[in-house]
Amino acid sequence: MTDERAAPAVPVVAVPAAGLRERKKRRTRDALLRAALLLFVSQGFEHTTVDEITDAVEVSQRTFFRYFANKEEAAFAVQGLVESHFYAALEARPADEGPFAAMRGAVLAAWDTVEEAIAEVVPVDLYMRGYQLIESTPALLAVHLRRSTDLEERIARLIAAREGLDVDADPRPRVAVAAFSGVMRVTGRLWGQGEDASVAAIRRMTEVYLDQIGPALAADWRRPGGSGRRPHSRA
Repeated sequence: MTDERAAPAVPVVAVPAAGLRERKKRRTRDALLRAALLLFVSQGFEHTTVDEITDAVEVSQRTFFRYFANKEEAAFAVQGLVESHFYAALEARPADEGPFAAMRGAVLAAWDTVEEAIAEVVPVDLYMRGYQLIESTPALLAVHLRRSTDLEERIARLIAAREGLDVDADPRPRVAVAAFSGVMRVTGRLWGQGEDASVAAIRRMTEVYLDQIGPALAADWRRPGGSGRRPHSRA
C-alpha cells in the first residue's frame, strides 16, 4: 500500500530583494577587481584603461565609477583589506604584550590568516602579483607610501592607547611604529624583487627581518654582546 499521508510542508523563505541586490553588487565589484588586477599585472598599470577593465566584465564605465573613483583605487582595494586585517589582528593582541611583540605577533598572525579573506575577493596569487606590481611601479609606490603614512599614524595611536600614553605628548609610539614600518617596507621591496610571490615567502622574510631589529640597534656589530666600544685599530 502507498502511504498517502501528506508530507510536511517545507517553508519557503523569501530572500529579501535588498540582500539579492547587495550580492549582485558584490559580485560585480569583485569581477571588476579581478579584471583590473589581471590587466595591471599582464600589461602594466599605466597601460591599462578603464575601458579595457569594463570591456572585460561587459559593464559600462558608469558601473566602474560606481565602485571605484579611479584605477588607483581599484589597484589598492585588496591591499586595503589586508591592512584592515593586520589592524584587527593588532587590536586583538594580549594587553600585556609590549609594542614590538604585539606588532610582530599581529603581522605574522595576519599573514597566517589573510589568505581566506583575500580569496573571497580575488585569487591569492593574483593579489600577490598585484602587490609586487605596486612595489615596482613608481606611481603606485608613491601612493603606497602615502597610504602607509596614514596607517602608521593609526597604529601609533592604537599602540599609545594600549600603553596608556598620549601619542602627542610621548614620542615613543610613533618612533616604535616608524621602526616597525621601516622593516615592513624593506621586506616588501626585497620580496617584490624576488621570484617567490607566495604569502609564505613574504611571511618568512618578514619574520627574519623583524627579528633583526634588536641586533641592528646593538651598539657594536663587530662582536656579539659587545659593549659598544670598537676595537682600537693598530698602526
